[in-house]
Amino acid sequence: MSYYSYKAVNIDGAVVKGFIEADSIDSVYDDLVSKGLNILDVKKVSTVISKVKRYVTSKGVKRIDVIECVRNLTVMLRAGIPLLSALEDTIQTTDNRHLKAALTDIKNEVELGTSFSDALEHQKGVFPDIFIRLARVGETTGRLEQSFSDVADHLQRLEDLSQAIKRALFYPAFAIITTAGALIFWLVYVFPKIMVVIKEMGVKIPALTQALMVVSTVMTRYWYILTALLVGIVIAYKIAKHNERMRYFLDMLSIRLPIIKLVIYNKLLALFSEQMRILIVAGMTIDRTLDIIAGVIGNSIFKKAIISIKENVSLGSRISDALKQHAIFPPLIVRMVNIGETSGSLDTQFSFLSTHYIKRLDDVSERLGKIIEPVLITIVGLIFILMIMAILLPVYELVSKVGKM
Repeated sequence: MSYYSYKAVNIDGAVVKGFIEADSIDSVYDDLVSKGLNILDVKKVSTVISKVKRYVTSKGVKRIDVIECVRNLTVMLRAGIPLLSALEDTIQTTDNRHLKAALTDIKNEVELGTSFSDALEHQKGVFPDIFIRLARVGETTGRLEQSFSDVADHLQRLEDLSQAIKRALFYPAFAIITTAGALIFWLVYVFPKIMVVIKEMGVKIPALTQALMVVSTVMTRYWYILTALLVGIVIAYKIAKHNERMRYFLDMLSIRLPIIKLVIYNKLLALFSEQMRILIVAGMTIDRTLDIIAGVIGNSIFKKAIISIKENVSLGSRISDALKQHAIFPPLIVRMVNIGETSGSLDTQFSFLSTHYIKRLDDVSERLGKIIEPVLITIVGLIFILMIMAILLPVYELVSKVGKM
C-alpha cells in the first residue's frame, strides 16, 4: 500500500486536496470517483513521506478521541437519528482534525452507497480493526448502535488498562529519575568543589574518598562516553527484542521478576481476557480469535501458549482444558472459562475477568509505591551515607592533625 496526494473538485464545486492510501493509481481514481469527486491531479507520494503520513495520522488520533466519537454515535443512533445525520453532527463537534477528516471521508462514501463498515476499512490508520469487525456485525444484524456500544466499552477498557499501567509505573520512574538526577548533580558539581578545598589543606585522602573522586572525574570528563554507553544499551535492547531467543528470555523475565511481574503479568491477563471477550462478541470463531490474540498479545511466552491452545481447540479440546495445560493461566481463568463453556456465556465470563484484572492493576498501582519506597529509601540512604563519609573522613583527618599540634 502506498500514499497518493490528490487534488479534486467536490459536488459543491470546491477544490479539495488530500492524501489517500491505495494499492495503485488506478485504485486511487476509482476510489475518488466513487466519492463523487472530479479529479484534477493525482501523484504518488515518496515512501518516506508515506511512512511519516501514516505515523502522523495514526498518532494524531488518540484512543480517547475515538471513544468519545463512538459514544456520540451510539447515543444518536439509539435516539433514532439516521447514521448520516449522526456522522454530520459528530463531524461538527470534533476538534481533532485527523478524526474530522476521516469521518468526513466516511460520510461521503456512505452517501454514495458504500456500507459503513467498508468506509471504515478505508480509515484503518484512524479506527481500530475491531471497530470495523463489529460494525460489519451490526450491519448484518441490524443493531449497529449495539455494536458501537460494544466497541466503546472495549476501547474504554483498553484505556483503563493503559492508565492503570501508567499509574503503576509513575512513582517508581519519578523516584528513580529524581534520585539519579540529584546524585549526578552532587558528584559532578558539589563534590569536586569540596575536594578542591580539602586538597589545599594537604590532608591525606582516604580510599573511599579517592574512589568517589575517580567516579566524579569520569562523569565530569567523559560524560559523552557514558551517554554513548547508555544509548548503546538501549540500542542493544532493541536489537535483542528482534532476536527470537533473546525476546523469549526477556519476556520470561518480565513475568517472573518480583515487582515488575505485578504490572506486566496482570496487564497480559487483562489484555487476553478483554480481547477474548470482544472478539467473541464480534462473532469470531474461537480458533480465529486465538489466532488474532496471539498476534497482538506482545509477549512470547503468552503467544506460544495461545498458539498451543488454538491447536488443541482445533483438535476438539475444550478451551478450559487447553488453558489448564499452561501454568501462566491462573486457576481463576480456567474456572471462569469452564463455567462460560458450560453455560454458553463465555463473553460474560471474559468480561468479568477483564474487569477483575484491570482492577488488580489499579490496586497494584496504589500499592507499588509502598512496596518500592522502602527499597529506594534504603538504596538512596546507603549512597548518601557513603558520600557523607567520603567528605567527613578527610575532615576527621584534618581535625586529628590539628589536635596533635
